[in-house]
Order: sequence, then structure tokens, then C-alpha cells
Amino acid sequence: MLCNDAELAEENGRWTIHGDPTEGALVVAAAKGGIDACELRCRHPRRDAIPFESERKYMATLNELEGKRLLVKGAPDRLLEMCHKVRTADGDGELDHAAWEERIHALSSRGLRVLALAEKVADHIDDELNDSHAEESLVLLGLVGLLDPPREAAIEAVKRCLQAGIRPVMVTGDHAVTARAIAEQLGFAHTDRALTGRDVEAMSDEELERCIVEVDVFARAAPEHKLRLVKAMQARGGICAMTGDGVNDGPALKRADVGVAMGIQGTEAAKEAAEMVLADDNFATIVGAIEEGRKVYDNIRKTVTFLLPTNGGQGLAILLAVLAGTLLPITPLQALWVNMVVAVTLGLALAFEEGETDLMQRQPRDPSAALLDLFLLWRVVFVSVLLLAGVFGMFSWILLAQGGSEELARAGAVNMLVMGSAAYLINSRFLLNSALSLQGIFGSRPVWLAIGLVVLLQLGWTYLPFMQVVFGSEGLGVQHWLAIVAGSIALFLIVEFEKWVLRRRRDEATRHRGTASCSGDSQSRTPAPER
Repeated sequence: MLCNDAELAEENGRWTIHGDPTEGALVVAAAKGGIDACELRCRHPRRDAIPFESERKYMATLNELEGKRLLVKGAPDRLLEMCHKVRTADGDGELDHAAWEERIHALSSRGLRVLALAEKVADHIDDELNDSHAEESLVLLGLVGLLDPPREAAIEAVKRCLQAGIRPVMVTGDHAVTARAIAEQLGFAHTDRALTGRDVEAMSDEELERCIVEVDVFARAAPEHKLRLVKAMQARGGICAMTGDGVNDGPALKRADVGVAMGIQGTEAAKEAAEMVLADDNFATIVGAIEEGRKVYDNIRKTVTFLLPTNGGQGLAILLAVLAGTLLPITPLQALWVNMVVAVTLGLALAFEEGETDLMQRQPRDPSAALLDLFLLWRVVFVSVLLLAGVFGMFSWILLAQGGSEELARAGAVNMLVMGSAAYLINSRFLLNSALSLQGIFGSRPVWLAIGLVVLLQLGWTYLPFMQVVFGSEGLGVQHWLAIVAGSIALFLIVEFEKWVLRRRRDEATRHRGTASCSGDSQSRTPAPER
């Protein structure tokens, strides 16, 4: 309780801890043992203190306790180096390092965070402490094991990371055995061994780069080790996010591709160095942010892939008519109307799409990949041609087969373009997955609100007299609407068939890669960098 800066307070009928959670656990244990913090600290005032730092791995205080007493708590392996005696029921005896190391290992293997407690008489020390006072001639009092079980949300978050091709790595100041036990509970991929900060220091950059893809647990690590780990991961081509809370974490947070500072426990220096601040200090929130980012990026691609064919279809229709010297199926003013209606209604619907079910089963995208890759460019061209065929087909059918006027034919062409775009909007909810299901067709309220709004606008555009005058159109008959609906359904089914073909090719390519990987010499291959 004396070598401790945490406090236990009752607020609104509930006990809360102010300070470091580990120190708070010791304060709670002392309170359960009947020790009153205020009374004890008043009776044995603190004269000086050496605060805990990851480099020294211990905290020490100088208190008035039967004279002056130096009290120390910290990492057990570090304090064993600083102790020469052990407190027993019969007094101070010789310290058996091997026996105490076995006890540390036994506690750590259960996933407990272990602290060692030590003291010494310090009557000869003035009221100013330094490291030399604390690092010799200590008497070991015992060990404390603290259980901080992983949250279910954290276990699930690690599982989702691995499914999404993201490899979590633990960098901790805990004992290596404790770190491995916790990593196993969390479900990390590589927990067969752990590297300590000393191991990292002993490695060259090349050796660390080889180990970084095979080791998920780094124990007894100082902030400077984080920086080397970030550099090693980046050297292997990985995209690295690093979390941190201390002042010394600043260089690693700055060097990482995404630095994430802790919002509750983090220092202001860490928050300034990071690109993101985690408000609740919960790892599961990072995974949720990744999913949200994937969804937003997905929706941007869907929106772009939807809008471009609409413009491409009407642009190609006007271009081909000009080049062929025939009547324009859509006038420039009508094209402007289509652009306005489609962008304001249909174009906005995809921004509200929920993420696809396999969003977190996909591998991370290449950060240098273009927004419009070859697949999306093909989709834009393919759908543009389908819309072009629909527009020219409707225009020619009304004008030539039915002997309708130019105004009537153009009204049919414009409505075919808009309704075809509405059908393609449902396709666009899934870039590659099938939309041929009740959920795929009717599962998005924003999409159907947008389609309903565009239908109302088109009915007004088609039948209101002043709109007919402004845009040069005529009212369509029932047979025309039936043809438009049939053409829109045909477009929807053709795009779904194209998706099916592409999915078949993707699955075949995946199977071929898997077969080639199994038949190769696994020992001769270099592991691919994991993002």
C-alpha cells in the first residue's frame, strides 16, 4: 500500500480505482485485508520515490517505518537480481534463486501477472533516492499474482482479425511465460515461443525481420523495442499499426503506418504522436474501426461503379448517334435530367449500405491498388454497353416498330435508362456476391426508398404537361412500361450471370493456388508478409 500511487474511492455507492490498474489491484487486496490506506500513509509518510519506468522495471519509495524503510515492487526477474536475502518466518535467510524462479514460472504459466515485493532498512539514506539505493541488498518479501482474464470481446476480436488477414502481435512488459499464456487464451496464431526485450536487443535487423513473421509474443519489452519491431515489420512489406500509451512510445507510434494512442491511460505525448486515439482503450474497438473502414471503402467503390455506367450509357448513346448521323435517342437537356435524378436519389442510396457478410473474411487490400481496378473497369464498360443497348433498343422499337413520335421514343429511352439504372442499383449492393435472394433484392431500405423516389420523379417527368414541354417528351402507354420493366429485369439478370461467371473463375484460381502451394517445398519458401 505504501509503495503505491493508486487510490480506492467510493463514488455513488460504488468502489472505483484512481490510478494504474495493476497498482489498483494491490490497493483492493490491501483493503480486503483490513488495511486503511489513509491511516497507513499518514502514519508512515513517504520521503521520496523512484517512479516505475519500463527501463528500470520497478518502483521504490522511502517511508518512515521503524526508522526509514526502502520499499520496492516490480518485475520479479528484475527484483531477484537486486535481492540477496529472503524474508521467512524464522527471519531473513539465503535466497534460493532457482526455487523462486520456479515459483515465478508456475504463477506465470497460469496467465498471472507476477510482481515481486522487497524492502530494506534505509536509515543511512537521506531523503533523496536514486537507483543505486534500490538496486542492491534488498530482502525479498514474496510474490503477488494478479489475474487479468482476457475479455470475451477481446478473444472474439482476435479471431476476427485472423479471419480478416490481420495478425495481432503482443508487445508487453510482462514475463514471457505470462505473455504466452495470455496469448494462447486470446487465440494468437504463433504462441509456441516468445521473444524478450533482451532477445530483440541481441538480434541484428536482418534476424529480427526473419523472426517478426514467426513470433506473436514479445515480452519484457521496452518502448524502444516497439520501434524496432515496427521497422522490421515494414521491412517485410507489412502494413503496421502500433498501440501505445507512454511518452516513450512516441517514436513507434509516429513510425507505424497507423499509430493508435490510448485515450484513457495514454499520455498527451502519445496522443499527439498517434494518428488515432482509442477512446475506450479496448482492442475490440480497433477491430470494429477496421470493419467500418472496409465498409466505407466498399461503399465508395460500389457508388463509383454504379454512377459511371449511368453516365457511360447515355454518353455512348449520344456519341454513337452523332457519329452515325441519326436522331439523338436522348437530348442534352434530358441527359442533364437523368444525371440529376440518378445522382440525387439512386447515387446516395449505396452510401447507407451495411457491410457485406464476408467483409471481415477478406484479405487486406493492397494500399497501392487503384480505386478502379481492372475488375471494376470491366464492370463499368459491361453495364454501360447493356444500358446503351437498352436505350437504343427502346428508342428504335417505339420509333420504328410502333411508329411513335420522336418525343415518345425519347421518353421511352430516358425511362429505360433510369429504370435500368435502378435495377443495376440492386446489383451494385454486392460487387461480386449474388443479389439473387430476398435479402439481396429487398434487404436495403435506403435502396428501395431511392427507387421509389426516382419512380415518382419519372412519372412526373413523363406525364406532367409542363415537364413534357420543357423536356420535349410524351406520356408512355402501358405496353411501353411493360417493355421497360422487362428490359430492366433482363439487365439485372445479365449482371448477376456475369457475377456468377467471375465467382467461378475466382474459386477455380483459389483452388489452383492451394494445390500449387501444397505440392511445393514448404521449407524452401519464404513466408509472405502479413498485413
